[in-house]
Amino acid sequence: MTIAVIGAGLGGLTLARVLHLHGIDAVVYEREPSRGARSQGGMLDLHTGTGQRALREAGLIDEFHAIARPQGQDLRLLEPDGTLLLQEDTPDDAPLDRPEVDRADLRNLLLDSIPAHAVRWGHAFESADRGLLHFADGSGATFDLLVGADGANSRVRALLTDARPAHTGQSVVELAIPDIDLTHPDLATMVGRGNYWVLGNGQSLAAQRNGDGRVRVYLSFYNTAANWCATSGIPFDDPSAARAHLIDLFAGWDSRFTALIAACGDTILPRSITTLPVGLTWPSTPGVTLLGDAAHLMPPVGQGANAAMLDGALLGLSLAAHADDLPAAVAEYEREMFARTHAVARQSADIQEMLASPDAGQKMLAFFQPA
Repeated sequence: MTIAVIGAGLGGLTLARVLHLHGIDAVVYEREPSRGARSQGGMLDLHTGTGQRALREAGLIDEFHAIARPQGQDLRLLEPDGTLLLQEDTPDDAPLDRPEVDRADLRNLLLDSIPAHAVRWGHAFESADRGLLHFADGSGATFDLLVGADGANSRVRALLTDARPAHTGQSVVELAIPDIDLTHPDLATMVGRGNYWVLGNGQSLAAQRNGDGRVRVYLSFYNTAANWCATSGIPFDDPSAARAHLIDLFAGWDSRFTALIAACGDTILPRSITTLPVGLTWPSTPGVTLLGDAAHLMPPVGQGANAAMLDGALLGLSLAAHADDLPAAVAEYEREMFARTHAVARQSADIQEMLASPDAGQKMLAFFQPA
């Protein structure tokens, strides 16, 4: 069988790796020209029962442990006035339940685990019909099974459903402080080794320690319009003025938090947060399926990458178990995936609602420390 995977993200690469382990070839088509063409983003926490389970099925769990950061599980939760609600510091001998890993390192681990020829860079998928793929450069390829692992704006999704991502009301501005231990040691101590969250007043500030010495800072604004990034009046093309404007939006917050914004560099990335409907399904269709954000785009609260990797692993196992019956393999995978990700997407949406509430800090404290 000829399996074509659109998208060399974590889910698509996990699928390719599991298939490779079972002696099944797959070709991953990626629009980017090379693995280093763009930044892959910040840190991920891989959960024992999902992302780490996928890596066990892929035979890569030991390699993962070698690049994971257990201390990334540390958490500090605060309110805008500076009140510390929760501090969790990870003991040196703590189990690796949710260790952090750099997304780029994890992607490279997966890329290095499959043959180089299995990934075709610079292939932007346009359409598919009658077993033939069409790419933006005019080239084509045949397939027996097409797997859309092409993310939030999936082109493959349209072959199965009319569902499209919708704005959640959350708009995010991402910034970063490079080499924070050298340039701002006081702020480095404040943020700590893992995640630093300040929640409340319909806004939030999240700072995340990365493995390369930087701290990424995410400023979230809830209950915004889909075009907020364009209409907010923030001059994103002028980093200095943009930082000043963002600091003004956090007026009244503890000065330590606005100091984090002031210390950020000139890379400022605004974006709108979108999701697919919770519980999205489609009739099983011969020759096409989806995984990851293409299938169940969720709010960015720590579940998306884990779900995508488990999708890839379980689809690979189903294809290996039913190598002579692709429709049966896909139907089996989709039944399990729909049930599993429906529950995860519902929880993610509930967390998103908590984060948007005026008393988000107290609600998240109760989430982390239930009575």
